[in-house]
Amino acid sequence: MAEDKWLVLVVRVPSGPSRHRVAVWRELRRVGALSLGQGAWAVPDVPGFAGGVARVGELAERGGGEVIALDAAERDGSRLVELFTAEREEEWTEFLADCGKFDAEIDKEIRIRKFTMAELEEEEQSLERLRRWYRDLKARDVFGAPSAEEAERQLKHCGERLGEYTERVFQALHQM
Repeated sequence: MAEDKWLVLVVRVPSGPSRHRVAVWRELRRVGALSLGQGAWAVPDVPGFAGGVARVGELAERGGGEVIALDAAERDGSRLVELFTAEREEEWTEFLADCGKFDAEIDKEIRIRKFTMAELEEEEQSLERLRRWYRDLKARDVFGAPSAEEAERQLKHCGERLGEYTERVFQALHQM
Protein backbone atom coordinates (compact mmCIF):
# COMPACT_ATOMS: atom_id res chain seq x y z
CA MET A 1 0.00 0.00 0.00
CA ALA A 2 1.12 3.57 -0.67
CA GLU A 3 1.26 4.35 3.06
CA ASP A 4 3.99 1.76 3.49
CA LYS A 5 6.13 2.38 0.43
CA TRP A 6 7.75 5.60 -0.65
CA LEU A 7 10.30 6.72 -3.18
CA VAL A 8 12.85 9.11 -1.77
CA LEU A 9 14.44 11.20 -4.49
CA VAL A 10 17.86 12.69 -3.86
CA VAL A 11 18.15 15.46 -6.42
CA ARG A 12 21.42 17.09 -7.39
CA VAL A 13 21.56 19.76 -10.07
CA PRO A 14 24.45 22.22 -10.53
CA SER A 15 23.74 25.74 -9.30
CA GLY A 16 24.13 27.30 -12.71
CA PRO A 17 22.35 27.97 -14.87
CA SER A 18 19.46 28.21 -12.43
CA ARG A 19 16.80 27.43 -15.04
CA HIS A 20 17.59 23.71 -14.71
CA ARG A 21 17.19 23.71 -10.93
CA VAL A 22 13.98 25.71 -11.27
CA ALA A 23 12.60 23.30 -13.89
CA VAL A 24 13.32 20.32 -11.63
CA TRP A 25 11.79 22.08 -8.62
CA ARG A 26 8.66 23.01 -10.58
CA GLU A 27 8.20 19.45 -11.80
CA LEU A 28 8.62 18.09 -8.28
CA ARG A 29 5.96 20.53 -7.05
CA ARG A 30 3.69 19.74 -10.02
CA VAL A 31 3.71 16.03 -9.28
CA GLY A 32 3.10 16.65 -5.58
CA ALA A 33 6.45 15.54 -4.19
CA LEU A 34 6.99 16.19 -0.51
CA SER A 35 10.14 18.16 0.30
CA LEU A 36 12.15 16.43 3.02
CA GLY A 37 14.93 19.00 3.08
CA GLN A 38 17.91 20.05 1.03
CA GLY A 39 17.58 18.14 -2.26
CA ALA A 40 15.50 15.28 -0.83
CA TRP A 41 11.92 14.63 -1.86
CA ALA A 42 9.40 11.83 -1.28
CA VAL A 43 6.46 10.51 -3.24
CA PRO A 44 4.22 7.53 -2.55
CA ASP A 45 5.48 4.52 -4.46
CA VAL A 46 2.40 4.10 -6.62
CA PRO A 47 2.12 4.01 -10.42
CA GLY A 48 0.52 7.46 -10.65
CA PHE A 49 3.82 9.11 -9.71
CA ALA A 50 6.12 7.15 -12.03
CA GLY A 51 5.77 9.52 -14.99
CA GLY A 52 6.53 12.57 -12.86
CA VAL A 53 9.55 10.91 -11.29
CA ALA A 54 10.85 10.04 -14.76
CA ARG A 55 10.36 13.67 -15.92
CA VAL A 56 12.25 14.92 -12.86
CA GLY A 57 15.14 12.63 -13.76
CA GLU A 58 15.17 13.82 -17.38
CA LEU A 59 15.12 17.48 -16.35
CA ALA A 60 17.94 16.95 -13.86
CA GLU A 61 20.05 15.19 -16.49
CA ARG A 62 19.49 18.03 -18.97
CA GLY A 63 20.94 20.36 -16.37
CA GLY A 64 23.97 18.17 -15.77
CA GLY A 65 22.57 16.68 -12.59
CA GLU A 66 21.06 13.45 -11.42
CA VAL A 67 18.29 11.95 -9.34
CA ILE A 68 18.92 8.97 -7.12
CA ALA A 69 15.67 7.14 -6.31
CA LEU A 70 15.59 5.08 -3.13
CA ASP A 71 12.87 2.70 -2.00
CA ALA A 72 11.82 3.63 1.51
CA ALA A 73 9.37 2.72 4.23
CA GLU A 74 8.62 4.77 7.30
CA ARG A 75 9.65 2.96 10.48
CA ASP A 76 7.37 4.39 13.09
CA GLY A 77 4.05 5.76 12.07
CA SER A 78 2.60 7.69 9.24
CA ARG A 79 4.30 11.07 9.49
CA LEU A 80 5.02 11.13 5.74
CA VAL A 81 1.34 10.43 5.04
CA GLU A 82 0.37 13.27 7.39
CA LEU A 83 2.78 15.72 5.76
CA PHE A 84 1.83 14.64 2.24
CA THR A 85 -1.90 14.90 3.01
CA ALA A 86 -1.43 18.32 4.62
CA GLU A 87 0.09 19.58 1.37
CA ARG A 88 -2.82 18.17 -0.60
CA GLU A 89 -5.23 19.82 1.85
CA GLU A 90 -3.56 23.19 1.16
CA GLU A 91 -4.04 22.60 -2.56
CA TRP A 92 -7.70 21.66 -2.09
CA THR A 93 -8.23 24.81 0.00
CA GLU A 94 -6.81 26.92 -2.83
CA PHE A 95 -8.98 25.05 -5.33
CA LEU A 96 -12.09 25.70 -3.23
CA ALA A 97 -11.23 29.40 -3.09
CA ASP A 98 -11.06 29.48 -6.89
CA CYS A 99 -14.43 27.71 -7.10
CA GLY A 100 -15.78 30.50 -4.91
CA LYS A 101 -14.28 33.10 -7.25
CA PHE A 102 -15.92 31.34 -10.22
CA ASP A 103 -19.28 31.41 -8.44
CA ALA A 104 -18.85 35.11 -7.60
CA GLU A 105 -17.93 35.87 -11.22
CA ILE A 106 -21.12 34.20 -12.47
CA ASP A 107 -23.11 36.20 -9.90
CA LYS A 108 -21.49 39.42 -11.12
CA GLU A 109 -22.19 38.69 -14.79
CA ILE A 110 -25.83 37.97 -13.99
CA ARG A 111 -26.11 41.07 -11.81
CA ILE A 112 -24.75 43.35 -14.55
CA ARG A 113 -26.65 41.37 -17.21
CA LYS A 114 -23.55 40.64 -19.29
CA PHE A 115 -24.98 37.87 -21.44
CA THR A 116 -22.53 37.71 -24.37
CA MET A 117 -20.94 34.83 -26.22
CA ALA A 118 -17.49 36.22 -25.44
CA GLU A 119 -18.22 36.20 -21.71
CA LEU A 120 -19.75 32.73 -21.92
CA GLU A 121 -16.62 31.41 -23.64
CA GLU A 122 -14.45 32.99 -20.97
CA GLU A 123 -16.50 31.33 -18.21
CA GLU A 124 -16.35 28.00 -20.05
CA GLN A 125 -12.56 28.27 -20.15
CA SER A 126 -12.49 29.08 -16.44
CA LEU A 127 -14.58 26.01 -15.66
CA GLU A 128 -12.38 23.83 -17.87
CA ARG A 129 -9.32 25.10 -15.99
CA LEU A 130 -11.01 24.15 -12.70
CA ARG A 131 -11.81 20.70 -14.08
CA ARG A 132 -8.18 20.10 -15.16
CA TRP A 133 -6.93 21.32 -11.80
CA TYR A 134 -9.38 19.02 -10.00
CA ARG A 135 -8.23 16.01 -12.05
CA ASP A 136 -4.58 16.79 -11.29
CA LEU A 137 -5.22 17.21 -7.56
CA LYS A 138 -7.38 14.09 -7.39
CA ALA A 139 -4.60 12.05 -9.03
CA ARG A 140 -2.04 13.30 -6.47
CA ASP A 141 -4.31 12.94 -3.44
CA VAL A 142 -3.71 9.23 -2.92
CA PHE A 143 -4.55 9.34 0.81
CA GLY A 144 -7.75 11.37 0.58
CA ALA A 145 -7.35 14.83 2.10
CA PRO A 146 -10.38 16.03 4.08
CA SER A 147 -11.47 18.74 1.62
CA ALA A 148 -11.44 16.49 -1.45
CA GLU A 149 -15.15 15.62 -1.20
CA GLU A 150 -16.14 19.27 -0.75
CA ALA A 151 -14.02 20.14 -3.77
CA GLU A 152 -15.91 17.60 -5.85
CA ARG A 153 -19.23 19.08 -4.72
CA GLN A 154 -18.07 22.63 -5.45
CA LEU A 155 -16.84 21.69 -8.92
CA LYS A 156 -20.23 20.15 -9.66
CA HIS A 157 -21.88 23.34 -8.36
CA CYS A 158 -19.67 25.43 -10.67
CA GLY A 159 -20.82 23.30 -13.59
CA GLU A 160 -24.43 23.87 -12.61
CA ARG A 161 -23.85 27.62 -12.34
CA LEU A 162 -22.31 27.69 -15.81
CA GLY A 163 -25.36 25.81 -17.09
CA GLU A 164 -27.63 28.48 -15.59
CA TYR A 165 -25.53 31.26 -17.07
CA THR A 166 -25.44 29.54 -20.48
CA GLU A 167 -29.23 29.41 -20.48
CA ARG A 168 -29.43 33.15 -19.70
CA VAL A 169 -26.96 33.96 -22.48
CA PHE A 170 -28.97 31.84 -24.93
CA GLN A 171 -32.20 33.57 -23.94
CA ALA A 172 -30.65 37.05 -24.18
CA LEU A 173 -29.13 36.40 -27.59
CA HIS A 174 -32.32 34.97 -29.05
CA GLN A 175 -34.57 37.81 -27.88
CA MET A 176 -32.85 40.30 -30.17
